[in-house]
Amino acid sequence: MSLKARIEAVIYAAEEPVTLAQLTTLFREEALLNRPAREASEPAAHDSAAATPDFAGEPQPVPEPTPSAPDVEAVNSAPESTSETAAGSEAEAQDDEKKAVRARDREARDEIRRLIDQLIEDYSSDDHGLEIREVAGGYRFATRPEVHDAVRGFIRSLKPPMKLSLQALETLAVIAYKQPVTAPEIGEIRGVDSGGVLGSLVARKLITTAGRKQVIGRPILYKTTKEFLLRFGLKDLNELPSIEEFEKMASELEEESPAPEVEVDASADDLAQNEIAALEENAEAVAEAESASNEAPTTEHDAALDQEAAETSN
Repeated sequence: MSLKARIEAVIYAAEEPVTLAQLTTLFREEALLNRPAREASEPAAHDSAAATPDFAGEPQPVPEPTPSAPDVEAVNSAPESTSETAAGSEAEAQDDEKKAVRARDREARDEIRRLIDQLIEDYSSDDHGLEIREVAGGYRFATRPEVHDAVRGFIRSLKPPMKLSLQALETLAVIAYKQPVTAPEIGEIRGVDSGGVLGSLVARKLITTAGRKQVIGRPILYKTTKEFLLRFGLKDLNELPSIEEFEKMASELEEESPAPEVEVDASADDLAQNEIAALEENAEAVAEAESASNEAPTTEHDAALDQEAAETSN
């Protein structure tokens, strides 16, 4: 079985995205063997190597070195220089070995990356319902957007997926765009306390703590997790929609569903005004009746006092 098929099987079977480093560690030797075999099977880029230019003119004779008298200090320091040369040679050999290992790792990684790119290109055709997508720093299989309706219909027949309340979605959005962020800062943006919602998001592994903010009280900082990227199918946080995209979507929705026009009925307004006038007239009549009833007892009381005074004087 080819190395390309093995990589395809590993990406398909993995529950989480498979990184390039994991594939390199797993298939390092096979990738190093696959590269020379592939290069040998490919046609040569050039039929013949470029010829070395032949310079005119006869070669000049190289002067022979003139023998000189031996240097006494050089002779005396020969053993020491020999040991230093041996140590330097050993260090150079170790450096060369490390460079060779790094070079082989680069070759294996480049070969595996080339095979992954081939797989991505193979699955990009319309004949496939799947595609290999780069998510959260790794590679995983995913359904193509064109078949989402069929997959959605099948998923709805299964157990319900993870559902988030509106409060949880609002809190998660604030953390995604403002991270790392504290609970008081989230509450200030939302206008309500988000303590209970934060606990729910932490329990679902969509957010995690990111240390403490160096201010008074040292509140806990929160950030999104790799599970957040997996759930929302994002390569990284840079794929989050921008504010401009949200504004564009909002304007498009407003254009598609304009506000309903309100028709004003003149007859209804006239009726309302007549009712108000009738209520005012009734209020005035009630006020006059109350004033009359208040004055009558006062007159009778005065008459009774005058009669009592007259009887007393007699």
